[in-house]
Amino acid sequence: MYPSGSYAKPYPALILSQSIYTFLVYKEIWCDGCYDLVHFGHANSFRQAKLLANKLIVGVHSDNEVLKHKRLPIYTEEERYKLIKGIKWVDEVVEDSPYVTTIDVLDKYNCYYCAHGNDITATFDGIDTYKIIKETNRYKELKRTPGISTTAIINRILEKYQEKNKSTITLENNGILFEEETNNKHSKWTGINDPFLMTTSKIFEFMNNEYRTPKSNDKIIYAPGSYDLFHIGHLDFLENCKNESDYLIVGLYTDEIIKKIKNSQYPIMNLQERIFNVLSYKCVDEVIIGAPYIISEDFINQIKIDTIYHGGKHLIFANDYVRGIRNNGKQTEN
Repeated sequence: MYPSGSYAKPYPALILSQSIYTFLVYKEIWCDGCYDLVHFGHANSFRQAKLLANKLIVGVHSDNEVLKHKRLPIYTEEERYKLIKGIKWVDEVVEDSPYVTTIDVLDKYNCYYCAHGNDITATFDGIDTYKIIKETNRYKELKRTPGISTTAIINRILEKYQEKNKSTITLENNGILFEEETNNKHSKWTGINDPFLMTTSKIFEFMNNEYRTPKSNDKIIYAPGSYDLFHIGHLDFLENCKNESDYLIVGLYTDEIIKKIKNSQYPIMNLQERIFNVLSYKCVDEVIIGAPYIISEDFINQIKIDTIYHGGKHLIFANDYVRGIRNNGKQTEN
């Protein structure tokens, strides 16, 4: 038997040998963060954490809590809460979690371990936010996803703006200058000096463990778009599509198509990155990579589409038959 005390030892979901406290996975595990501009790097950390436990609980910091220690988040707390809840490896979201993780928080949610990437997260005065957790051996380190971070995305947006306006920007928010973040393209904390390399094994990791092909009687909705800088409008749109269907297929346009239908400043995130962003969400069943811009009858018949959902601004149909299955419901531009 385990020693007395709720947390004398990690509580496993499956015990192989109680005499030596051997286990395969834990019941619950905790992750927390700001998760601004929610991206596939965040989702990948959740995927890794979920491999260690049956249940993943994610604490998301409020806007005010983040502002005490760094800049004001670009996505609001409500947007970040919902986006994190939509990610397929997340079982529960704790809103307004403290910026500094404590033993009391872990115990409250029955989590023996807290998991986080192998980068530094510090308070406004430079103290490691996981110092106490590490000192009590209740910390699990996850591998950070190379080539992606919130700071890196902000860099890209500012660089695109500078290219378009041929000017230099200095942004200031509550006394905190963005200049140091945006000019430091090789941050040892964000890992953005390492390129993101797409492999088939990475795609496989992001696919749902319960992946299935559609059944013959499933209603299939197809939702093409760019889905650049995945945001709350995208998630609301895709969840609406999923609620109306049995099987949701998302089509992702190539970078070249997006440049033609918008302008050369887009997309902010390339096709490979957008694939992983979309694959991270529970509501998505399948993704077509490099989806055709002109939707043909042959294309519809090949994947047996029942209805097309789209924001409506950029969509071309090959003929009236294709146009006839398009749904003009409550969608947002994607």
